[in-house]
Amino acid sequence: MNGGGVLLLRAARAGSRRALGALPERRLAAVGSLRRLLRTGPPCRAYAKELFLGKIEKKEVFPYPEVSLDELKDMQQFVVPVEKFFNEEVDSKKIDHDGVIPEEILTRLKQLGLFGMLIPEEYGGLGLSHIMYARLGEILSQDGAIAVTLAAHQAIGLKGILLAGTEEQKAKYLPKLATGEYIAAFCLTEATSGSDAASIQTRATLSEDKKFYILNGSKIWITNGSLASIFTVFAKTELFDSDGFKRDKITAFIVERNFGGITNGKPENKLGIRGSDTCEVRFENTKVPIENVIGEVGDGFKIAMNVLNSGRFTMGSLVAGMLKKLIGMTAEYACTRKQFNRPLSEFGLIEEKFALLARKTYVMESMAYLTAGMMDSPGVPDCSMEAAMVKVFSSEASWICVSEALQIVGGLGYMKDYPYERYLRDSRILQIFEGTNEVLRMYIALTGLQHAGKVLTKTLDDLRKGNVGNAMEHLSKKLRESVRRKVDLGLTGKDGIVHPNVEESAKRLEENVYYFGKTVEVLLKRFGKTILEEQMTMKRMADIMINMYAMTAVLSRSSRSIRIGLRNYDHEVLLTNIFCTEAYFQNLYNMAQLEKYSSENLDEHIKKAARLVLETRSFPCAHPLQRLL
Repeated sequence: MNGGGVLLLRAARAGSRRALGALPERRLAAVGSLRRLLRTGPPCRAYAKELFLGKIEKKEVFPYPEVSLDELKDMQQFVVPVEKFFNEEVDSKKIDHDGVIPEEILTRLKQLGLFGMLIPEEYGGLGLSHIMYARLGEILSQDGAIAVTLAAHQAIGLKGILLAGTEEQKAKYLPKLATGEYIAAFCLTEATSGSDAASIQTRATLSEDKKFYILNGSKIWITNGSLASIFTVFAKTELFDSDGFKRDKITAFIVERNFGGITNGKPENKLGIRGSDTCEVRFENTKVPIENVIGEVGDGFKIAMNVLNSGRFTMGSLVAGMLKKLIGMTAEYACTRKQFNRPLSEFGLIEEKFALLARKTYVMESMAYLTAGMMDSPGVPDCSMEAAMVKVFSSEASWICVSEALQIVGGLGYMKDYPYERYLRDSRILQIFEGTNEVLRMYIALTGLQHAGKVLTKTLDDLRKGNVGNAMEHLSKKLRESVRRKVDLGLTGKDGIVHPNVEESAKRLEENVYYFGKTVEVLLKRFGKTILEEQMTMKRMADIMINMYAMTAVLSRSSRSIRIGLRNYDHEVLLTNIFCTEAYFQNLYNMAQLEKYSSENLDEHIKKAARLVLETRSFPCAHPLQRLL
């Protein structure tokens, strides 16, 4: 498929759009989960935030996102040639060994339109929905270096222009970014600024004639750093506040390489994704026209966070695509390799590992496509929490699953002749980039707590103002409602929306959600604003949230699979019920720890154990062979 393949795809997509016009209104609503619809619908509640109040906003997650037959055919027009290209032309072993993606592979990626997946059609891109982008991500994951190169280009590199650029900026830059004539890079991280993006030191100073910003500073670990023609750069600029004082605010800029004053460091020698281009990028007196400011001067931090928040959901489909291939390879080995006159596949501990691989893959895939469907729907709420949860779950599950697959094949998996060790190395970065999992857990908990805090303000104000009578009446009412209550949040029963085959798991989710809402209220009353300093408490809350969102995703997906009779839907039921049971008990444990005061739970003991290690900067325990002196 050459460059004309992109035209074929666009023609196919245009045909499917014409076909949509003949569909009845109800069918169009289902197709809407895939299309990039205008955000004209009424505002709706964000699903994840409402969980902090013990509520399930069912309409946001049930039924599971649907796609029409026309859309599936449309999708297949693109999936088949891309899959064929990766299977027949991409040599991942060579890319990993050489530490570079060959120029001919980059050229083919451009011809296939893969540099313009998220760019609207009016600017020469493919204008894919989030669901279709996730589907292609499954294929791109066959080579980690290529997946990262494409994601750095469009999921973050040019995303600031899409989200906050002017019409002039979009018309100028997006067409060439769509074809890959320009490759984009996202420049935020610095030597002294990682997760703390607000502490960047790169500075942009307004020229005397006020026509340019003069950019100086350096950015590290920049993917596509030496390939890029266009950089989204974040730098500090001086602004006057309302009181007339100068303040440093972060501003986002579109910076062209041909502006001058841009140099690259040597390629980084990385553990994994070795074929992707990563280097330091330095800016020395680079003149950036004022019309290349993205958004407003001083809005850079918000733009950076919006860019990062919008792309994390794809982690689930990327990892699921990789793991599906890994499961097939590993199952083939386990079924043919014999030990003690029996295939490995017949041993219970090996079966346990395959159940884990299938379960984790099913969960992350379910979360990714549920989130994509929410992002594609009309009246879409802010899905940054959901996307963050997909990223955390998938990145950690990836590391566990690849390690277990390598364990199944034993010493063979440790050898470079086989892809297991490469998958393991490539997977490790997933917990670090696009927001470390530690920071994202704090983000998940903080965002939910802020939402709950606003709703619960009246009760908290009563407590603070000393209106103990009102507060205690409220608490007593809540307590009476809670004791021996049969939790029913509308998922099960006669009017329930989950299938009876997964009803028990749905009841467990309802119970978790209800009591989590009570726990959040208790914690807000206990800690108030100081809860921000209770990082282990926030981590437990985030872990409960991730589990509950994952439970929601598999319940919604498996219910749909049963009702429309998908093949092996009974296997989906098994995976759903196993996962929900595990998650339910993990949540109960975490909530039990949260309900205890710090002196009674494990967190203080954990912190105390860590402090001595940090104070001595060593392992402080005496050697087992040491004698008492």
